[in-house]
Amino acid sequence: MSPSFARGTLFAFGLLALGVVLAFALGRFPVGPGDLLRILWAEVSGQPSGLPPQLETVIWNIRGPRVIAAMLCGAALAVAGTAFQGLFRNPLVSPDILGASSGAALGAVVGIYFSLGIVGIQLGAFIGGLIAVGAVYVVGSAIRRGDPVLALVLTGVVIGSLLGAGIGLVKYWADPYNQLPAMTFWLLGSLAGTAKADLLPLLGPVALGSVVLIALRWRMNVMSLPEEEARALGLNTGPLRVAIVAAATMVTAASVAAAGIIGWVGLVVPHLARFLVGPDFGKLVPTAAILGGGYLLIIDTLARTIGPVETPLGILTAVIGTPFFIWLLASARGGWS
Repeated sequence: MSPSFARGTLFAFGLLALGVVLAFALGRFPVGPGDLLRILWAEVSGQPSGLPPQLETVIWNIRGPRVIAAMLCGAALAVAGTAFQGLFRNPLVSPDILGASSGAALGAVVGIYFSLGIVGIQLGAFIGGLIAVGAVYVVGSAIRRGDPVLALVLTGVVIGSLLGAGIGLVKYWADPYNQLPAMTFWLLGSLAGTAKADLLPLLGPVALGSVVLIALRWRMNVMSLPEEEARALGLNTGPLRVAIVAAATMVTAASVAAAGIIGWVGLVVPHLARFLVGPDFGKLVPTAAILGGGYLLIIDTLARTIGPVETPLGILTAVIGTPFFIWLLASARGGWS
């Protein structure tokens, strides 16, 4: 293990541990690290913890599921952003810019409109995200004039705008007393209503997609090369590209279906991870996953503690991500390749 990878991994795990401690310690019912360890040990050993039952209820039924969901969503978005940036050889690409989040959101909103269950909403989100990414890639590749990177980004913006119009149309059709408020608050991004029952539908696709992307992380190094060079190295790029897009879209869709649109995580975290461990995807993908989980966990803790009412996650990630994106634009004067 290289020193930079060791330092980066240690930092990522440190951020994740800090996020877990803060998530339990801050709020109306603070849980200290000692109490948390006592309850965890009581669960493992079968012995009583000696703590008030209300505290155990807060940990197991209220704050615990939310902490796990935040880590899963953050890791999913970070891994998806890392995979998309490598696959499209573009540091500006993220699930948001490629339209995956908007496509997944449109699919999920349609699911809410037709009162589907969580599995139906996730399936709609996955199909919507897959169609959106495919459309962006096909249209962006067909535009052969000018800078292909710029063409891809602008295509993502245009397709995302079209999908946004579709979301607006479904909201216009929705019941203004029940469905419309639910859609509006859900689209802003929130983990406030996360319960134990929500974890399994989130964990399944996130784990499956992440395992695929982590297993393919070494091949992403070759996929980040020009197409001709990758094929010259004996890599069958077609099926591999489909597998990476499907896995990244799956984890994005699962996150969107569980927590709404949480922008910027898939753009900011991969760059932070690359700053820590370098561009090797063998190190970058797992580091981004850990870092993304800790990052969104801290953001979620801020969202429920900085004001008298909970702040939507999408607003906070935009406030933090926008200056970072401006810095990224300013530091890329030499080109994006």
